[in-house]
Amino acid sequence: MLSVKQELLQSLGDALESLSPGAGAKAAFEVPKQASMGDLAVTAAMQLAKPLKQNPRALGEALKAKLEAAPAYQAWVAAIELAGPGFLNLRLKPEAKQQVVREVFAAGDHFGEQPANGAKVLVEFVSANPTGPLHVGHGRQAALGDAICNLLASQGMAVHREFYYNDAGVQIDTLTKSTQLRAKGFKPGDACWPTDPENPESKKFYNGDYIQDIADAFLAQATVKADDREFTANGDADDAENIRQFAVAYLRNEQDKDLQAFNLKFDEYYLESSLYENGHVEATVNRLIANGETYEQDGALWLRSTDYGDDKDRVMRKTDGGYTYFVPDVAYHIQKWLRGFHKVVNIQGTDHHGTIARVRAGLQAADVGIPQGYPDYVLHTMVRVVRNGEEVKISKRAGSYVTLRDLIEWTSKDAVRFFLLSRKPDTEYTFDVDLAVQKNNDNPVYYVQYAHARISSVLRRGLLGLDDDGVTALASQNGQTVDAVIADVHQRLLPAQLQALASVDLSPLATDAAQALMQQLAQYPDMLTSAAAGFAPHDVTFYLRDLAASYHSYYDAERILVDDEPTKLARLALISATRQVLRNGLAMLGVSAPERM
Repeated sequence: MLSVKQELLQSLGDALESLSPGAGAKAAFEVPKQASMGDLAVTAAMQLAKPLKQNPRALGEALKAKLEAAPAYQAWVAAIELAGPGFLNLRLKPEAKQQVVREVFAAGDHFGEQPANGAKVLVEFVSANPTGPLHVGHGRQAALGDAICNLLASQGMAVHREFYYNDAGVQIDTLTKSTQLRAKGFKPGDACWPTDPENPESKKFYNGDYIQDIADAFLAQATVKADDREFTANGDADDAENIRQFAVAYLRNEQDKDLQAFNLKFDEYYLESSLYENGHVEATVNRLIANGETYEQDGALWLRSTDYGDDKDRVMRKTDGGYTYFVPDVAYHIQKWLRGFHKVVNIQGTDHHGTIARVRAGLQAADVGIPQGYPDYVLHTMVRVVRNGEEVKISKRAGSYVTLRDLIEWTSKDAVRFFLLSRKPDTEYTFDVDLAVQKNNDNPVYYVQYAHARISSVLRRGLLGLDDDGVTALASQNGQTVDAVIADVHQRLLPAQLQALASVDLSPLATDAAQALMQQLAQYPDMLTSAAAGFAPHDVTFYLRDLAASYHSYYDAERILVDDEPTKLARLALISATRQVLRNGLAMLGVSAPERM
């Protein structure tokens, strides 16, 4: 239906151009709010009426006549209806909607995607300092970041996934002190280990059991390897620097395990310390001073950030000579720009909201050619976890919060990803562990995956004559598991059968139920484009639930494996296309599409 829509859009543009030169470039369709009003709507007559000083309904009549005379509309449109003050509602012929099935078969895994356009985008997400296990907030950020990357890639962009962290700051000092005390045999509660929340010294220690694990590994002179670093401990509990480097590598390795469990891989790990070592922070500060964007007051260096929309000026260099945390952020983003990433998306918690204005102010004040509004931000709220009807706040692994790995172990990678993406990022979210493991229609990820598995079962029966009993018998006969047989069937036997469906006669797909399902399939490419533009992977979850519901309704309305061969093949082609779109949408979210459940 994409090709049909393009033909119709071109003809609409030509008709508008003939009515008002220049108007053709604004040709567009809208989707009627109610299906009973038609398949596509045109509101151009009302938009042109005022500049042309004509009655909008009369203009609508003229546009209707021109469209009815156009070959593309004669080929694909059953009726054009004039409504209200000048709306045009288009009702497509069944064969127009049927084209989407062929388009899905032709594009396969890439249906809905746009060709490469040469644009580069850097998406920075997770970016957790290596001071402890990843918590569920990091999990929400990981799911968001990966899905947004997939959406941007679907629109033809070259996407770079980046993880930014500090390996030498105050938090790392706290990690080092905590690990060193554990290595020397001390533990939380000992006199040297402050735990009083009112005592500022308490903030200099981490209490989770994972600290003891690091200390034990350090004393054993272990070697740990992460994606971006490797280090061997010397076992000397008095060597704080060796402990620091080992603890950072150990926790980066732990983070990698969390990310691997989430099936997530980064293209680059960028160290905050490198900004100091390479002179980027100093160069940025000197540039701001040279540009006249700073001033000295009370022994500190200030940025005139109010000149760029911030609510107050910001301290850059404190009285003790250290830089405030937004300064390396400005230097980092200048480096992103200089590396050729002119589109950047940062995914962070809502607690970073205050940094947006000051970072953007610093970038404008640096005057290196970066446009206003750079970078884009996606802010997300934290996640409450409920299990057995009660909120879970503490993990034995972390000591004070629920970890991402806890959540995956309690449910599954698929459930965690789908659930954490099912709401707008800035919406408060409660993760219901009990719901995530249920195998019924109340569980949204199960509901969508079941639709895919249900279609796969029908295709096995319809194209290979293999029902569940047949699969079980084949597994017993070959000494394989049922899952192994299913995998073999879908990898080796079904592909050729499915491809043959690409050329079957689709004319039997003229019923209301079939037309409704095809209309849903046709919405997928536009949904992807909109979700990518709005950094909104939750739109994909909504679409998939709607598509699953449309399939289940179709399955209930029409028997697929009928005796009439042309009808059966057409219906198998339709559900195969539906299966492909479900698979594509789940892949955008990083969620699997099982063949059997």
